[in-house]
Amino acid sequence: MTVVVAPDSFKGTHSASDVAAAIARGLEAGGVTAVRMPVADGGEGTLDVLREPLRLGLIEGDAVNPWHAPLRATFGLSADGLAVVEVARTCGLTIPHLGIRDPRAADTAGVGLQIADAARHGAREIVVAVGGSATTDGGIGAIAAIEAAGGIGDAQLTVLSDVRTRYTDAAVVFGPQKGADPGDVEFLTRRLRDTRSRLPRDPEPVIGSGAAGGLAGGLWARFGARIVSGAGYLLDALSFADAVAAAQAVVVGEGRLDAQTGQGKIVSEILGRSAGRPVHAVVGSVADGAEHHPAFADVRIASSLADLEAAGRSIAALYR
Repeated sequence: MTVVVAPDSFKGTHSASDVAAAIARGLEAGGVTAVRMPVADGGEGTLDVLREPLRLGLIEGDAVNPWHAPLRATFGLSADGLAVVEVARTCGLTIPHLGIRDPRAADTAGVGLQIADAARHGAREIVVAVGGSATTDGGIGAIAAIEAAGGIGDAQLTVLSDVRTRYTDAAVVFGPQKGADPGDVEFLTRRLRDTRSRLPRDPEPVIGSGAAGGLAGGLWARFGARIVSGAGYLLDALSFADAVAAAQAVVVGEGRLDAQTGQGKIVSEILGRSAGRPVHAVVGSVADGAEHHPAFADVRIASSLADLEAAGRSIAALYR
C-alpha cells in the first residue's frame, strides 16, 4: 500500500517538509509506504520545494525589502540556467521591517534586484513565484531595478500565479490583506490605472496580471513574461502524476480548511490530478461548516508534529 503525502506548509507553524515527514512517519508506523512530496502554493516555501526536483543551488545576494531596507536574499539556479526567484523572500507579507509598513510605499524593487542578479549569473529562464507579496506597485519597482541593472538580456521570465485577478483590480482584491485601508485602496487603484497607461503593453486583459499587486502584469508588459499556473508548474516539476499512478491514496495538508479549499490553488490542483484516488486532508484548523468538505475522503485536525504523526497512523489503519 502506497500513499502520496503532499501537504502545503502550516504557515507560521510548520514547513511543508516538516508536515510531510510527520504524516509519513505515522503512515510508515502503520505499515504503509509513504511518498513524501511537500508542496507550495507559489508563495513562501516555493523555492525550498523546487530545490531538489529542479536541482537548484542557492545564490545569496543583496536586495531590499518592500520599504527599501537592505537585506540578504537567496534565489535558486540550476546548472542548465533555470533560476527560481521567490517574491516572499524579499517582498513577502512576513518580511521583517522596523519602520512603518506603509502599503502605499511598498514596492517590488527587491524582486527586480534578484531577477537581474539571476540574469547576471547566466540564467536563461527565470521563474518568479509571486504568492504572498506585501506590495501593490504594479511591478514598477521591479521594472526600475531591472532596467537600472542593465536588463535581463535574452532570459525568459515565467511567472507562477494561481489568481485570475486583473491588473487594476489588484488593490481592491488584495490590498486589505496587505494593510491597505479604503483610502489606500483607492490611491493604489488610481496608481495602477496610471501605470497601466504608461506600460509598453496593456496588461489589463491578461488573466492573472494582478498577481502580487500587479507585479505579474508589469513583468508581462515590460519583459514579455509568461503567466502560468503555479500549482500546475509545481506538480509537474515534482512528477506528481507518476507518483499518484503508483499509489492508492493521497494526503494533503494545510493550516486551515475552509469552504474554498477545494476550489483554488495547490489543493484544488491536487484534487484534480489525483486520478480518482481518495484524498485525505490533515489540517491545523477548520472553518465552521467545512469539517465535512465534500472534496475529501475525510478531514483530520492536527496542529503539533505529534498530532500530525498520529493522523498518519489513523489513515494507515484504513488501508491495512
